[in-house]
This record gives sequence, C-alpha cells and structure tokens, in this order.
Amino acid sequence: MNFTVINKNLCVHAIRVIGVSSSSVFLIGDTDTIALSSVFDTPPESLIIGPFVPLAPQ
Repeated sequence: MNFTVINKNLCVHAIRVIGVSSSSVFLIGDTDTIALSSVFDTPPESLIIGPFVPLAPQ
C-alpha cells in the first residue's frame, strides 16, 4: 500500500465541544504518539473480588 502525506498549514479559529464520550480522541494537527490511559472512579469498597457464580445453561 502506498500512502502519501502532504503537510499544509492549518489554522483553527475556534472549537466548541458540546459533549465527550467515554472513549474519545480530539486531535488537531500532527502527532507522533498517542498514549491511552484509564481511570476508574469506583470506590475500592464497592469492588467485589471472590468466587464467581457460573451462569446456568439455557
């Protein structure tokens, strides 16, 4: 596959963001690397770790 990129000037005057989903990237211009991260706001006492109950066959 041949892919040709021609970089030109980019001028952004204004941006209005109405909403952001749980998984989104907003990018203007070029980038070399995008690093992803995840954060949970669930308190540790609500996390249940233990034996899992198997689902019954239907």
